[in-house]
Amino acid sequence: MNQNIQTLINAIETLPSVQVFGRVVGIQGLLVEVAGLDNRLSVGGRCSVIARGGREILCETVGFRDGKALMLPFGPLDGVGLGSKVELAAPQPVIFPTKAWLGRVINALAEPIDDKGLLPHGGEPRMVRSPPPPAHTRQRVAGKLDLGIRSVNAFATICKGQRMGIFAGSGVGKSTLMSMAARYTSADVSVIGLIGERGREVQEFILDDLKEEGLARSVVVVATSDEAPLMRRQAAYMTLAVAEYFRDQGCQVLCLMDSVTRFAMAQREIGLAAGEPPTTKGYPPTVFSEMPKLLERAGPGQAGKGSITGLFTVLVDGDDHNEPIADAARGILDGHIVLDRAIAERGRFPAVNILRSISRTMPGCNNDKENTLVRTARRHLAAYENMAEMIRLGAYRKGTNAEVDEAMNFYAPLEEFLRQRKDDCTTLPETYAKLAEILGVG
Repeated sequence: MNQNIQTLINAIETLPSVQVFGRVVGIQGLLVEVAGLDNRLSVGGRCSVIARGGREILCETVGFRDGKALMLPFGPLDGVGLGSKVELAAPQPVIFPTKAWLGRVINALAEPIDDKGLLPHGGEPRMVRSPPPPAHTRQRVAGKLDLGIRSVNAFATICKGQRMGIFAGSGVGKSTLMSMAARYTSADVSVIGLIGERGREVQEFILDDLKEEGLARSVVVVATSDEAPLMRRQAAYMTLAVAEYFRDQGCQVLCLMDSVTRFAMAQREIGLAAGEPPTTKGYPPTVFSEMPKLLERAGPGQAGKGSITGLFTVLVDGDDHNEPIADAARGILDGHIVLDRAIAERGRFPAVNILRSISRTMPGCNNDKENTLVRTARRHLAAYENMAEMIRLGAYRKGTNAEVDEAMNFYAPLEEFLRQRKDDCTTLPETYAKLAEILGVG
């Protein structure tokens, strides 16, 4: 009962003190033009449009033109027409997270979608869109985060507070890699954002990939591909807001987001609807200004707090790793894991391309022995790949190059080392022990 009373109090406190109304004066595509509220609204402000039948549609202000507010809806505009009433809503969205959210699946508006009842409310409101901690007050990235994935643990070691991109085309294994990280990570909490996900894959991811043990210490935020662009963008902000709550509780948080590309696509739809000029591949300028605002929210926290280690997937268009969103993400993040379709096609999963993946913080968090192991294995893999075509064709003769001969001896065991089932967990110490055994290092 006490919890219900607190929830009611929180809801009452967010209600506006004065009710103000406007009217719909135009609709073009998804863009709604509203008159009568121009002095009461700012960009990001919210209203409820009353459709026929009394259905309320939440909208957000994205701009102004000729004295009218330009708004985009969080849902379908069915039943909205000229003259429809518009009510001013809470200007800034806030949430009331609590540790009781662990194990729950919510949507972009922090509403439960998992049939487990009402979502408990904490006592402290938090902004959904908040700035990252000031750079000079943040702790430094330090200490390794174990993901239980051999290829990542060894060759793209992730540190606490690091932000890493997973770059891949569709169907190469991003979701499986994310679920392995969520299940086997040494982090205290996982916050998973499924942005623009296929509707049928949500349950598959939760039940088959994440499973009960992964969900028990996770919060999953879902916005499917058929939802409005504002919902998809909001889901990304919601994911970081929940992660920030657990970070401020002193937890080590693993934030997984699939994908940054769909966040950028949602922002493109919003920007173009608001009248922004398209630039590279149709992306308006706000896409490239919103991406760092989102991604910079992950990272180490301030002194006495935890950190958010971010794994952000980037869906490369047509397997082009130099397309605009991938290029922008690489410049913001602290490293990248590349999943290669050619590797996936030959049946090795996770399909991590070791030679194209890099962690910028890895050398500093490894000791000399570990760095030597990684460099040696990379050297063997690079030497083999340089001659791979000739070896497969039988054109290379053993004894021609001692380095290539040595690489050929190590190639098969290293490939087996990189192959890993999704129900197989290998800790960091086990990873280095296996690698040392393969390379014959004591």
